[in-house]
Amino acid sequence: MNVPDVPGSTDLVRVMDALNGMLGPAISISRCEFAPDDFSARFSARSRFYVYAILDTPVPDPWLAPSSLWHRKPLDLEAMNEAAGHLVGHHDFSSFGRVADGAPADRNLFELRCSRDGKVIKIRARANAFIQQMVRSLVGTLVYVGEGRMTPDEMPAILGGRDRSLAGPVAPPHGLCLVAVEYDDGWSGPGPA
Repeated sequence: MNVPDVPGSTDLVRVMDALNGMLGPAISISRCEFAPDDFSARFSARSRFYVYAILDTPVPDPWLAPSSLWHRKPLDLEAMNEAAGHLVGHHDFSSFGRVADGAPADRNLFELRCSRDGKVIKIRARANAFIQQMVRSLVGTLVYVGEGRMTPDEMPAILGGRDRSLAGPVAPPHGLCLVAVEYDDGWSGPGPA
């Protein structure tokens, strides 16, 4: 889609206010600024950061239902983090998503970790890019590990197999949230190894 340029005299505070008036409260704009002519929202990004929320309680919470996956039994967070550690780095992630014919599946996964925030498990995933359904496939696999259906030691073989049927299921979309997209300005790097 080719969007016309905005005149340099445009009041960006008014643009921000107008966007927040139309999008809020589900989406909020905290800053607007002019981008260089060669900027591409997709191809200029250095990393994308997602959080997937899992509510692991015996009883569902109707307030969290639209934004988290309810899992009735407790998950083994330590095993999930051990498995996640095997997946961080530069790999072919064919086993964790849909790849178009001839398209590369190599991605650099900077961060994949699980933490508890009250009754919600948050799975953080940050990479240079993701293939289709990759984050949700990673989550589904980590849930299988947390349930004891897979072991952390299976992750290298799943990566090496480059076969989608080796990994866990694709988690439902409602627990997934895009938190940030980083560009050169503000790029925090790949993170610690």
